[in-house]
Amino acid sequence: MRRVIYALLATTAVALASGPARADTKDMRIAFSNNYAGNSWRQAMLKSYGAVADKAVQDKIIGAADVFTTSDKEVPTQAAQLQNLILQGYNAIVINAASPEALNGAVKQACDAGIVVVSFDGIVTEPCAYRIRVDYRALAAKAMDYLATKLPKGGNLLEIRGVAGTSIDDDFHNGTLDGLKKYPQFKVVNSVEGDWDETTAQKAVSTVLPSLPEIVGVVDQGGDGYGAAQAFQNGGRKQPIIIMGNRQDELAWWVQQKKANGYETWSASSAPGVSTMAFWVAQQVLDGRKDIPHDLVDPYLAFTQDTVDAALPKIPVGGVATIEYSQDDAKKIIDDNMKK
Repeated sequence: MRRVIYALLATTAVALASGPARADTKDMRIAFSNNYAGNSWRQAMLKSYGAVADKAVQDKIIGAADVFTTSDKEVPTQAAQLQNLILQGYNAIVINAASPEALNGAVKQACDAGIVVVSFDGIVTEPCAYRIRVDYRALAAKAMDYLATKLPKGGNLLEIRGVAGTSIDDDFHNGTLDGLKKYPQFKVVNSVEGDWDETTAQKAVSTVLPSLPEIVGVVDQGGDGYGAAQAFQNGGRKQPIIIMGNRQDELAWWVQQKKANGYETWSASSAPGVSTMAFWVAQQVLDGRKDIPHDLVDPYLAFTQDTVDAALPKIPVGGVATIEYSQDDAKKIIDDNMKK
């Protein structure tokens, strides 16, 4: 590990002596620690990351970009994984974290070892790390705005939550609470855990549905809209307005229902390709760029009644609407964040 730190210090010293700080990243290694891969969004995230990172290796921009995924969503497992990556001497770690605070100790150990840590989607709060945020709280509040526009009299809502303990689930839930304060005519009468997964969500909704009063809307977090729709259909219940999360199957269902009976809703989610933004931020820090803010915001994607038809054919069956970032794209987003 000392050899890695000394090599980084020596490279930086040479760069400073010759002009603007620029490290040669072609021999550096970036690891990706992911805590969960059990839904279409996470699979699309990994696919996008692999495509962009592998090309960067082929183009000799980076030496290696290895992916490591834990299967149990548990913080101790991911913390142990991070400690192993530190021992293996990676120059940077990109992380989709199982918890915003519980991994901070391992993240601090990485930083103290001279390793760049970039968290995204599921972020960490350790100050030494970089964070690429999608404003899920604002997204959830926007969904409540939409429901208030379509249902001015309000009514009963069902909330479908994501993976417990993650910053994503916390932000979505808090955004929903913000909306409930703004629109007291709505009431969440039950909350279930859907894990951002259609099958899990369908089972959870089907379990509670017989005991629920009339539901006018479903607030969720993505990956669960189609499952919720199937649960209401199989339960013989009227379809509420279900907020969607840019998955191909739920958008296809929406378009089908729109043509059949004029069904209306709204869809929004982060792009799984935000993982590629995190990769390029790590590479840029390793490349000696000193002005990158530790907190960056990546915009979410949204589809409306007017835009969903054109968007659907561009999304692979079983996939998610996404964007894959180039190095230049990442530089522009960094620059845009610095102007705010």
